[in-house]
Amino acid sequence: MTLKKVSGKENLYFERYAAYNHQLIDSEPNADLGLVVTIPCFNERELINSLSSLNACERPRCSVEVIIVINEGANSPVEVSEVNTQAYEDALNWATRNNTSKLRFFPLYIKDLPKKHAGVGMARKIAMDEALRRLSAVGNGEKGIIACFDADCTCAPNYLKAIIDSFETRPKATACSIHFEHPLEGSLSPEIYTAIIDYELFLRYYDHALKSAGFPYAHQTIGSSMAVRSGVYLKQGGMNRRKAGEDFYFLHKIIPLGHFFDLTTTTVVPSPRVSDRVPFGTGKAVGEWMKSHGLMTYSPITFQDLKCFLDGIYRLYTMDTISCTSWLQTLPLSIRSFLVEHSFVQQWDTLRRQSASEATFVRHFFHWFNGFKVLKYVHYARDHYHTNIPVVSAAHRLLSSKPGYDKVKEDAKELLLYYRAIDIKGSQC
Repeated sequence: MTLKKVSGKENLYFERYAAYNHQLIDSEPNADLGLVVTIPCFNERELINSLSSLNACERPRCSVEVIIVINEGANSPVEVSEVNTQAYEDALNWATRNNTSKLRFFPLYIKDLPKKHAGVGMARKIAMDEALRRLSAVGNGEKGIIACFDADCTCAPNYLKAIIDSFETRPKATACSIHFEHPLEGSLSPEIYTAIIDYELFLRYYDHALKSAGFPYAHQTIGSSMAVRSGVYLKQGGMNRRKAGEDFYFLHKIIPLGHFFDLTTTTVVPSPRVSDRVPFGTGKAVGEWMKSHGLMTYSPITFQDLKCFLDGIYRLYTMDTISCTSWLQTLPLSIRSFLVEHSFVQQWDTLRRQSASEATFVRHFFHWFNGFKVLKYVHYARDHYHTNIPVVSAAHRLLSSKPGYDKVKEDAKELLLYYRAIDIKGSQC
């Protein structure tokens, strides 16, 4: 395949920053390739279910490719290699039978990854870099869409079309978080579904708690439920190689760019299974719930304290040092002590001096007080001031403090369904 239409920036990325500086797929992409779905796969026996779900989707106008990176580290156990080998062979055979001119599946088997990088972040990067290469080859390296999926997920039949349609109607869009819903019943043990209710409730509670505090970059950051423009992917340096949390770090580089949106017209269905493949995430959380029969989360008071701080941000630009210091003393102790530890007054002064307007100051402020630092504060408040409480209690209290929501029962499943409905409507608690 000759990459005749690749720009200088794209070539530079492939040479310096891509997981591999050469193409991994030999066949030439269709000229109208517009969407590439990427799937990391490790020690997965149910891959074909995910591929079949994508294959059952309504087709968008453009061509679509699905790149599956079955991966393992150099030190992977023999039993993992056996599962991976079987998954690769099954996927190859399945792709041969199901590939069409407009939707093609490309299984890749990447072995012997160095121990330092072997993991889901590296696997996503390999797949997403190859997706960028494929889109660039047909001149779509700027506006093409790279979606992230997982090898144990399924999706709604309109998944592919909804992604394309949503970006087409938002020409400035950089990326999106895609609505997800874990299955709440099925063939697994009842305890697992109880656990997944608590875990998904935790995810939605945290997102809404941040929104209620006034944090402008609050969105879900789930690796199996996101999509990004190929040009944005390139400019932000591609996916990171983290073994866990790669999705959180990746999206929190992109969300502050603006024009990020929540795609709620389709649904990804992640697996609720117990898993120890990554140090945190759905599978790990379900396993921990099974041990303790419950899930704790951050106190709503933490986010009330955060709101007191964020409510004052727009006044900071016109304050002098004495006023800023005095205002800091009026804040709740949890956020005040956190800010002192992070030299807030000095940081504020630097940001103010570097900003020619209030709008610029606010933008610089949230570049500093970003999603990473907010999470650090939440953990700091948990460890020093506001002890974790049961997730059901926290989610209920966040709802009950808002007008019109006081009739929601303190029942985990009912709360989760209510939060889902809020998210689909695009509103907040």
